[in-house]
Amino acid sequence: MCGFIGFTNSIADDGAVLGEMMEKIVHRGPDSAGQYIDENVALGFRRLSIIDLKDGDQPIKNEDGSLVLTFNGEIYNYRELRRELKSLGHIFKTNSDSEVIVHGFEEFGRGVVNRLRGMFSFVIYNAVDNSIFGARDMFGIKPFYYSKMDDTFMFGSEIKAFLCHPKFEKRLNEKVLANYLSFQYSPTEKTFFRGVYKLPPAHCFSYKDGVFEAKRYWKPNFSPEQGALEYYADLVDRAVRESVEAHKIADVEVGSFLSSGIDSSYIAEAAKVDKTFTVGFEGDGDRYNEISYAKDFAATIGVQNISKVITSDEYFGSFPTIQYHMDEPLADPASIALYFVAKLASEHVKVVMSGEGADELFGGYRIYMEPLTATAYDVIPFPIRRIISKVCSLLPQRHGINFLVRRGKTIEERFIGNANIFSKKERKKLLLEDKGKAPHLLCRRFYDEVTDKDAVTKMQYLDINMWLMGDILLKADKTSMANSLELRVPFLDKKVMALAEKLPLECRVNTVTTKLALRKAAERTLPERTAMKDKLGFPVPIRLWLCEDKYYSLVREAFQSEAAKKYFNINYLLKLLDNHKSGKADNSRKIWTVYTFLVWYSQYFEV
Repeated sequence: MCGFIGFTNSIADDGAVLGEMMEKIVHRGPDSAGQYIDENVALGFRRLSIIDLKDGDQPIKNEDGSLVLTFNGEIYNYRELRRELKSLGHIFKTNSDSEVIVHGFEEFGRGVVNRLRGMFSFVIYNAVDNSIFGARDMFGIKPFYYSKMDDTFMFGSEIKAFLCHPKFEKRLNEKVLANYLSFQYSPTEKTFFRGVYKLPPAHCFSYKDGVFEAKRYWKPNFSPEQGALEYYADLVDRAVRESVEAHKIADVEVGSFLSSGIDSSYIAEAAKVDKTFTVGFEGDGDRYNEISYAKDFAATIGVQNISKVITSDEYFGSFPTIQYHMDEPLADPASIALYFVAKLASEHVKVVMSGEGADELFGGYRIYMEPLTATAYDVIPFPIRRIISKVCSLLPQRHGINFLVRRGKTIEERFIGNANIFSKKERKKLLLEDKGKAPHLLCRRFYDEVTDKDAVTKMQYLDINMWLMGDILLKADKTSMANSLELRVPFLDKKVMALAEKLPLECRVNTVTTKLALRKAAERTLPERTAMKDKLGFPVPIRLWLCEDKYYSLVREAFQSEAAKKYFNINYLLKLLDNHKSGKADNSRKIWTVYTFLVWYSQYFEV
């Protein structure tokens, strides 16, 4: 696991600039560093040594030095690829997984991306024709950013490294702010830095003579087959356990995150790790603290559980640092919990496994049950419900009103993912200038690809393409790498995905529960209360903390800052905050989304 940075070379002090850029991502790879510089390109690499500790340093070249690779990630089928490539005449200098990519590209061209099983982002520089080829894994587990500033093309694992380059112009992308306020993350390829983009998951690109061309090489294809629940539970169990074994490949110790739920518990049990790691929050019994559940489960499978209780002061005190590491604001309160559990794990191991991706692939979110839940109201013809919805949308938001609004909209109109913070209507009140589109319009391109699918599958497809990369995997990568820890996600595996695509709807979700096939598979080795436990994620007591004078005052000060006055209607912000503190409404997610942006902004634009 590593980080890389690079740029097409047109500056005199290239070595010094590259070194400064590399220093910005030293947390991604504190073990060693490497550079490649010629008159056309500068490549920098920071390494966290996991496989081939002695000889796996980068950049790595092919036999004649014409191809130069920098790579972030792990390739779990590298041994099979290595044997195949050696049989075709390729000569390897290391035992690392990285080297199979450069020889694979030499042999298969851009088709190498379809042969890789793992998480990755990489670039390969061709010193003969001065072209660059790059790619990102199918789910977007590992990040890839790029920018064209003047005549310089920059690329790398984190945006913060770009800021060191003399050609980089730092400007806020205000259009993204509006979208972020609805999604709680930046939901498109555009980032909060104008002119900086994310390479989407499952995309590769070429760059030559100033021309950038990207192409998608894989898409999810949900094509359910027939079969009983027990049959698919067998297949799921085999696929998950085989994936876990593949993900255990390392020359260092591997641990596992552990919550009270099924996903991380299933992974920890299948992996047979020695150490598991859990965090919780103080106060309110076990509602925000899963440590006792995790310790009980760890004891049943005979592994050590190392835990930590996070105080409110630690949570708020670490928040600016965490937002700095995110590169872009992410208003998911669970990201701070993930940062602390990664920090805890990094004191004991270099690699951990985690349960990200199970919900998106196997149908784990309770919101997926909504399309299957019929009500007496649904017998009313949809055109009439649509009229009622439009009328109710003009009224103050309440639980019953929201139900009427949602039931008069199609799934494409009402579901934008697992976070829906500010509506377009609310954004107009909040922002001094709303430059974003209506939230559902940003989702249309993905819904258009699955017009023939059922509503649940549509929701899963959208989440795999947006929520998974924009929120779940962003916080997983950035919080683990901030602590020089490699995080592996066995559910997000190409073989597991191939099975998930075949699951019948009734093996994913029904009106009673979620992840039916996965739960049935896990029941065989996990206690029933773990296998059937409702999803909590990382529950965080933000709602309660924002009612305390100390944190209310902290947020209120931020809401009256000069940065807030540049973008927001201050009176509207303060009303949200005061109504929350007085108990008139639960505005915690809205407050936290704005506060997160302001804290992130202070890290990048007020320094």
